[in-house]
Parts: sequence; structure tokens; C-alpha cells
Amino acid sequence: MTIINHASIKPFNTFGIEAKAQSYCDVTSITTLKSLLKEYHDKPLFVLGGGSNMLLTKDIEALVLHINLKGIEVVSETENTVVIKAMAGENWHNFVLWCLQHNYGGVENLSLIPGNIGTAPIQNIGAYGVELKDIFVSCEAINIENQALRTFSKPDCNFGYRESIFKQDLKGQYIITSVKLELTKANHQLRTNYGVIKNELESNGIENPTIQDISDAVIAIRQSKLPDPKEIGNSGSFFKNPIITVEEFRELERNFPAVPSYKLSEEAVKVPAGWLIEKAGFKGKRFKDYGVHNKQALVLVNYGNANGKEIFELAQLIQNTVKRLFNITIETEVNII
Repeated sequence: MTIINHASIKPFNTFGIEAKAQSYCDVTSITTLKSLLKEYHDKPLFVLGGGSNMLLTKDIEALVLHINLKGIEVVSETENTVVIKAMAGENWHNFVLWCLQHNYGGVENLSLIPGNIGTAPIQNIGAYGVELKDIFVSCEAINIENQALRTFSKPDCNFGYRESIFKQDLKGQYIITSVKLELTKANHQLRTNYGVIKNELESNGIENPTIQDISDAVIAIRQSKLPDPKEIGNSGSFFKNPIITVEEFRELERNFPAVPSYKLSEEAVKVPAGWLIEKAGFKGKRFKDYGVHNKQALVLVNYGNANGKEIFELAQLIQNTVKRLFNITIETEVNII
């Protein structure tokens, strides 16, 4: 293993924020990971995955463990289903493409989500009517304190909307090393009810879509709305869509009749945070070298040389303005470091 002191981690965060790590190690094996956790048990550690779900506002005074474990394998299968084990350092979208090449269904709606396999359960990633929990079987994770390897089942993970036990009760206690997902080999359960997917398929004249067609539609939709982090620094959706009570929504609708919504239950309604932010006047607004993307108000961007504190202050301004105008609290989806 090689440990680099005072390493730049700008290449390893999709916002492209310049920050230094006290020390840095590229972790490519579980043996190395266990060894480092044991050796540095009394020193500060920072676990880095794909770097797509964080905003760095300062240097990291710790040993950065960059989880770069690789490998994808079939662990079991039946006539109609297959269970895939993917290591934590695999890029999520590359994994989706691998599944499509093998005609494994279930991940196509999650195409082009940034980040790695290992961070997907932490966030319970989701898009266009599908969440990771819908296909999740289990994950393996190492206890940072005693280096014991533990398997977490779906119930163990306590998944919620962009939530899991790894963001709550067990935050900072485990490092996910691999994930198992159950996908379909035949009789794919196509999810095309999401309006924009339907529209994209129809515009392409596709009446009987395959999982590849759905993936292509999702990629086209995301590319039309979301900037490529390789071109403009960003971490995708910066805010969660708020979930409010039916009573709160009725009050909101009285004042803003055009507000879009998604009914979740008899008691709860999801409101698009992007709509709230756009109506608050932030869509496309630029401040020096940072701002809000002009096609998707959920996305905060670094145009080149912004620092994390500036972007965080913009996020706070947006939150405060939305609260004042709509009496709704929007939470960040991105981890603020």
C-alpha cells in the first residue's frame, strides 16, 4: 500500500473543489482496508467513494481511504432471476451498462446516476420511480472499530427516501465493501409510468420498450437536464424533494395552484424541490464562479474555481428563501464536509 501525504483530492470529488488530504491511500483490497483500519484505529479517518455526493468546505485533516475495490460476479440464479455481487469501488453507471449487456433487468431506470456501488445503499439511490431497495438483497460492510465483516439484509438497512441506517444510527461506523442485487433475466418488470420516460419513448416511436430502450431514454433525459461533472463541477441533485402532509400541501396549493406534486399516501405528498427553487428565482442564477444550473434548479454548480464554502452559503440562502416563501424546509441530499 502507498500512503501519500498532503494529497490533492480535487480529482476525486465531482464538484471539482480543491482540497487537501492530510494523507491519502488508494484501497484496492479488503486485506489492505482491514490493515489500515487496525493500524490507524486511534487516528482520524475519512472514507471516500466515488466523490459524487459530497461538498468539501475545508481540507481533510485525516487519512483518506479511497475505496477502490473492484469486481462483479454472478453468485446465484434461477430461470428468471440472478443475484449479482458487485464490489464497492465499481462505478455505478458502468455496472448498469454491464447488466444491460447481459440482459439483466431492474437497474435501467437508475442509469447515469453518479457515484460508486459502495455508496448506493447509504443514499438508497433512486430515480424515475425506482430505488435501490427495490432490487437490494444485502451488502457486506467492515466495522471500522473492530474490522469485523458483517452482512446487512434489506430489513437491516432500514431504507427510506434517500436514507438508510448508514446515514442514521450507524453513520461513520461501517465501510461497505460489496453489494448484492437481485435482477431479472426474463419477464422484466418495466417501469415506464414516469411521465418523462413515457414522453421520451413516444418521441422515439417506441411502443414495446426493452430495458435498453428505457436506459437510453433515462440517459437522454438526464443529459438534457443535468450537467456532466467532467465539464461543470456538480454532484447531481443537491436537495431532497420535500415530503409534506396533505394539509400542508392544500395550504401550499391555495397560494400556488400550479404546484406539481406526487401523492405518496393518504397522509403524505412529495413536492419537487426543483420547482420550489425555480419559483424562488434561483434557476440559472450565477454568483461569481458558482451558481444554480440553468436547466435544473436542483443542481448547484462550480464553474471552475469556486470553493466549497461559497457553494454551501448559496445552499443555505436557497433553503432560507424557500422556507420564507413556501413554509417548506428542503434538506440537502449532498453531504457537507
